[in-house]
Formats: sequence, C-alpha cells, structure tokens
Amino acid sequence: MNAIVNIVSLFKSAKDIFPFHGGVHPPENKAQSTQLPIGQLPIPEKIVLPLRQHVGNIPKIKVSVGDYVLKGQLIAEAEGTVSAAIHGSTSGTVSAISDAIIPHPSGLPDRCITIAPDGLDKWIEKTPQDWRNAERKSLVASLRLSGIVGLGGATFPTHIKLRADGKSGVHTLVINAAECEPYITCDDMLMRERADEIVKGVAIAQYLLGAEKVMIGVEDNKPEAADALKTAINKLNAQIQVKIVPTLYPSGDARRLVHLVLGTEIPYDKRSTEVGLQVFNVATVVALYRYFELGEPSISRIVSMTGNVQKPQNFEVLFGTPMLHLVQAAGGAKANTTHFIMGGPMMGFDLPTAEVPITKAANCIIAASPTLFEQPPPAMPCIRCARCADACPVNLQPQELYWFAKSDNFEKANDYKLFDCIECGACSYVCPSDIPLVQYYRYAKSEIIALDKAKEAADLARERNDFRLARIEREKQERAQKHAERAQAGKAEAAKTETGTKAEPKIDQSDEKLNTNNGLTSGADDAKKAAIAAAIERAKALKAAAQTEATTEQKVKPEKSAPADDAAKKALIAAAIERAKAQKAAALATGNIPKNVADAAEPVKKEIAEIEARRQSVGLAEPKEAELITPNNTDAAADKQALIAAAIARAKAQKAAADAAKLAQSDIKTEKE
Repeated sequence: MNAIVNIVSLFKSAKDIFPFHGGVHPPENKAQSTQLPIGQLPIPEKIVLPLRQHVGNIPKIKVSVGDYVLKGQLIAEAEGTVSAAIHGSTSGTVSAISDAIIPHPSGLPDRCITIAPDGLDKWIEKTPQDWRNAERKSLVASLRLSGIVGLGGATFPTHIKLRADGKSGVHTLVINAAECEPYITCDDMLMRERADEIVKGVAIAQYLLGAEKVMIGVEDNKPEAADALKTAINKLNAQIQVKIVPTLYPSGDARRLVHLVLGTEIPYDKRSTEVGLQVFNVATVVALYRYFELGEPSISRIVSMTGNVQKPQNFEVLFGTPMLHLVQAAGGAKANTTHFIMGGPMMGFDLPTAEVPITKAANCIIAASPTLFEQPPPAMPCIRCARCADACPVNLQPQELYWFAKSDNFEKANDYKLFDCIECGACSYVCPSDIPLVQYYRYAKSEIIALDKAKEAADLARERNDFRLARIEREKQERAQKHAERAQAGKAEAAKTETGTKAEPKIDQSDEKLNTNNGLTSGADDAKKAAIAAAIERAKALKAAAQTEATTEQKVKPEKSAPADDAAKKALIAAAIERAKAQKAAALATGNIPKNVADAAEPVKKEIAEIEARRQSVGLAEPKEAELITPNNTDAAADKQALIAAAIARAKAQKAAADAAKLAQSDIKTEKE
C-alpha cells in the first residue's frame, strides 16, 4: 500500500502530468551501463543478417553468394506494403544465404544473408537529400528504401507511420524517451551524447507529418538526458517541448506516455493517428536524420550490454554482428552466467543460443545469472488479492483472464478484453503467488489467433465450395435452358416446314438452290416419280427392240427388215426423250432449274438430232404409220405396242416436267416479289 501512495505522490509532484492507472516501480539497475560513453565495436569476422528483423513481410533478396557488397548497399528489398529493406552493414563478400538461428523466442532458424567482411568498411556513394525543399511524397517513397523501423522494440516500418501528403490529420508528434524498463540505457546515452541529432530528426518527422506540436516525454531518472535535449533545442531554436514524467513502469508504452503528457486516452480499437497523434522513439528519429542529412541507411543501432559482464556499457553495433562479439567487447561474461536475455527483464525473452546476431529489435542484451535473476518459485493457488488488478495499466481483470486462459475458455477471455493486454508483466511482478500470468495470456492469445485463422480458412473453403456448387447448378440450368431452346426451335421449324409443305414450297435464292434441309417439295417428288417411270419405259423399249431385232433376223429377209429396225429406232428415240425429261425433272428436284422452259428441251432436241443422223446414215427412211400396222406383220404390231407404251410414258414425263417447271417459275416469281 505504501508503494501505491508513493506512486500517487510522484504524479502529484509533476506538473501538467496526467497519471494512468496502475504501474510498478521495479529496481532500475541502469547506473551500471551509464558509467562509460557509447563505445565503437571493431568489425567482426562475419556478419549474419536475418531477413526477419521487422514487422511484416520478409524482404526480397537482391544478391547472390559470391557477390561483393559495399557498406550501406541494398541487399534485400522491401516486399509488399508492410516491410523493410536490409542493407550491408560493412563491405565484403556474400558467403552464404541459408537458414540460421535468429534471436526469437521460438528458437527456430530463419533465412539469413552472411557476409565475410574485407576489413575496408567501404561505403556506397552517399546521397543526402534536401528534405526542406523536396516534395513530401518523394521523401517518403525514398524512405521505403532506408530500412528504418521503430527502434524502441516494436520494429514497425517507419515509412508506414509517416504520411506523404501532409494531410495525415496528425497535429501532435510525441517523442518517446521514457525508457522505463530496468537495465536498458541505450536511449538515455543516445540523448546525452547525440541530442542535436535527435532534435534534427524530430524536425524531419514533423515536416513529413505536418504536425503543429512536438513533445518529448523523459522520465525523471534521466536528468542528464533531459538537460542535453533542452540545450540542443535552444541551440537549434526548435519549437519542441520537453516534459518530465515520473519514473514508473510501463510509462514507455506509447499509449501510456500519450496519456501522461497529453491526458488523451486512445481507444483500444483505434490507432493513435485516428486521434491526431503519432509516436516515435528517439533512436528512430536519429535514424531519420542520418538517412536524409547524411545519406546513410539503417545499418546500426545503440545496444546496452549489461548484466553479469565485466564492464557493462552501451555500444554502437552493426546489424548482423554476432552477440558474443558484443559480450567480449564488454569484458566478457562472468563465470556464473547462465543465459542471455534480449530486451528488459519485464518484457524480454531468453535467447536460444549465444550465437545469434544483433538485429534491429535488440536494444539491450542482459547476461543473466542466478544472483541477478533467481529461479521463480513454484506457482501457488490464486488468493484473489487483486494486486494484479491494481497494477494493471490497462484496467483489466488479470485474475479473471488467468482463470479463463487456464481453463481454455477463450471466448470468455476474449470478452474480458484479453487482446487489450500489453504483456507488460506488471501483474506477474506483484503476484504474491508467483503465478506467471503473462505466460497464460500469451498462450490464450496464440490459441485464439490459431482458432481464428482456422475458422477463417474453413470459412474460405466453405465459400469456395458454395461458389463451386452454385456454379455447377448454374451451368446445369444453362445447359437445360439451351436444350429446351433447341427443342422449341426444332418444333417451330418442323411446324413451319409442315405448314410450308401444305401451302407452297419456297426457294432460297441466296444460294440459288432449293432448301432441302427438311425434305423434298411436292414438285421434286413428282419429278422423281416421272424419272423412275421414264427409266422403266426405256428399259421396256430397249427390251422390245432387242426382241424385235432377234425375230427379224430369223423370220424376215434382210431386204424386208427395214421397218422393224425403224420401229426399234423410234423406240430408242422415245426412250431418249424420256431420259431427257427425267434429267430435267432431276434438275428441278436438285434446284438446278433452267432459266426458262425452252432451255429444258435443248438436251432432248440434241439427242433426237444425233439419233436421226445415225438413222439416215444407214439409209433408213421415215416409216409411215400404215406400214407399221399392216395385218400381215405380226412383229410390227408388237413394235406398235412398245411405241404406244413409250408414248404414254413420254406424255406422263412431259406433264410432270411441265408441272414442276410451272411450280418453280411460280416460286421464283413469289420470291422476287
């Protein structure tokens, strides 16, 4: 209870400060690493650059094994909207592109680019930018290639947080210099030694955002840093206000700091930009300054090397430097060192191995020992003391969330605003039962996220299946409709054809042929019948002529066979005429209609003329009808019967041809009209 009273008194002593609920004040352990200035590390024997050093998509590799790269050269380009580039930390040769262990709680390997330094540390050609006279849009577009991310630990790409049009709606820029977690002093030393770079970087961020007001929040346990900032602000005549806030964990959280310095509560379901605010870490604005003023991309940062080492100190470390190289620069770890922690003791995590490289998220490395960090005792049952609720800076009910997470009642935990938890660890710090509350919350969050992803995948699969079934049903209906339309069209065509057959056949003159798709017309049928009859009569005539010739050779003298031959010739002529008529009828049936009826007689006349010429060449005269029907000539009587039959067939064929020609002429006239 006394601790809470002291915290309240701290807030009352500060001017224009708006306290937030809860918070704790653990031992700071900051003085150990602030006794020496920022040190410079020598170039290590190898540089291992993980591609996953930021929030978002991993960048696209732009180099190959064996390539020579310069310091500051782009080796992996940002991929997608939320991503950040990776640059070579020093000059050398790319020796490997493979998986390696990275500083992550999972301890799993990830893709890394390994560079063998040549020791020359040769820079690319630097290209500073005149940001004061340049277009904001082009400045932010170039910032995408800088590789700058939030160096306070969140590692969110900075170019996403800035706006290119000056119409972001951000009216106030808040610079986070609280650095509330124990052991971490990298921002403190940065403000002490490079305050002018911070002020210049703030001016760049203010210009890009179009903010009207700038405020820096510094905890009251950093008086040297606050004084250095004020001196740099006065020197550069900048319109920046420095606010001293009480030393209270987790005042370094962005929402808690905004509440402290402005009294503004950012809703849990909104971003700070939606209420006109933007927050940057002091190390991030220094990276902005070095990129625009010096032309240097993000290749290094200040790291606190503290804990169980010989000489705790802050160093400027190239990204990709092996962690052991940093430990050796601090005099090496002491004998009883058990493991290393990345970050602070409240929100940091144990590193899987000492071989990991330094990344953009590594603001502090703590060498842990049993004397510094005792093994936590076994967890005891919750006694419902509510100390965790008193310490929670987000006004949650940690004990209820603990029960829901422990019983896997994720739906209820979600109802109790589980995802509002910032995992600061204040609840675990004050718990008298030593319950690792934050671990339960992290477990519940991961399970809920996994369930949401599984549900999303199932919903997507269901939508795809529903769409597939709908598509199949639609295609089935379309096919049925097409079949119905075809059947209806067939019925209509059949009815039309039947009606046309009963009425009058029509001729399609577009192709100058009769349309025979649905059957022959009545005229074509008559012509076909006439052709068949003519063929039959011709066959009969030929047979009769053959019989007459055979009988004449046996019974009649050669000098008296002329009448019989003449009769046979006449039968052949009649048959030829019938054949010509049949050809004409066939022409009518196939659509090859002569221009007029007179043209149809030309083949017949030609054939008759040829037969007559052959008859006269053998000396046969035109027989008289009386000679053909004499009573004493029995064979002549038979010939007469054949001639009569041929004449009848000829008459039928002529009549059928005449009818067909008239019908054709009538249809042609109708079509023309």
